Amino acid sequence: MARESAAQPPRWDHGHRDVSGGWLRPTVFGAVDGLVTNAALIAGVGGGGVNRHAVILTGIAGLVAGAFSMGTGEYVSVTNQNELVAAEVEVERQMHVRFPEDEQIELEKRFASYGADAGTARKMAAAVQSDPELAVRLHARDELGIDPAGLPSAVLAGAASLVAFSLGALLPLLPYLLGLASLLASMCVTGIALVAGGVFVGRLTGRPLATSGIRQLALGAVAIAVTFGIGALVGTSVS
Repeated sequence: MARESAAQPPRWDHGHRDVSGGWLRPTVFGAVDGLVTNAALIAGVGGGGVNRHAVILTGIAGLVAGAFSMGTGEYVSVTNQNELVAAEVEVERQMHVRFPEDEQIELEKRFASYGADAGTARKMAAAVQSDPELAVRLHARDELGIDPAGLPSAVLAGAASLVAFSLGALLPLLPYLLGLASLLASMCVTGIALVAGGVFVGRLTGRPLATSGIRQLALGAVAIAVTFGIGALVGTSVS
């Protein structure tokens, strides 16, 4: 018996990461948005020649306002999306109740398109149709491209976005909070964080790490440079 077990080929088990957007998307987006937004804001007021206290006040205001805006926006967006999906699924459920034969024919055609012969497709469709919730779920996945049982949590998405934005927005503000009134130090911290964030995303997606890091740094640098230039121009004209 031991020899027979040893002779069997090893079973290849594998899993997949959650790519449905429940928490990963708002977390990554929130962190990058907070970092770039507050760094650009600090660069803008710093370019205008304001003092350390004004930079800290501006940075904290940008952090708090942006975090709550991101969290609220993400919560409302996901809630509205889930409500729309629920409404469409309810339509599908009503169709299943009113026209079960037509819905079963749709399933037969779908299974046949996967390669099943007519008899097998008919049996599979009948088996699925006998379970109303399973039938509705399969119809929703086929016609709407979503799984009603796998919708993201609006609370989780909103909280992840709020916390991630706050952490990202805090980084360019750190040098000022630690007593170093240096815009250059703030931008250096921001640049390192942008590259690190790009590398992290690259590891998640399997993209080249250097390319992901440089791309994120370049995009953030554009926003920072524009706001710094505007701040310098406005500050010069006002003074």
